[in-house]
Amino acid sequence: TNRPTQRVYAVIKKEGNEKGTWLEIGAAWRHRDGKGFGVKLNLVPFSSTAEIVIRAIESKAVAS
Repeated sequence: TNRPTQRVYAVIKKEGNEKGTWLEIGAAWRHRDGKGFGVKLNLVPFSSTAEIVIRAIESKAVAS
């Protein structure tokens, strides 16, 4: 499919904030052979404390 399988985030750690701030910066697609990912970034973090995190996209449950 053409839909991304993962979301890419920059997690910026701030003093006193254990969780950090999560900012969605792009998406990733699994390679057909399953051995890697193609990544497209809309933003590149400039912070030296930013960590790049790639997470699977979870489907949202539809309330009935």
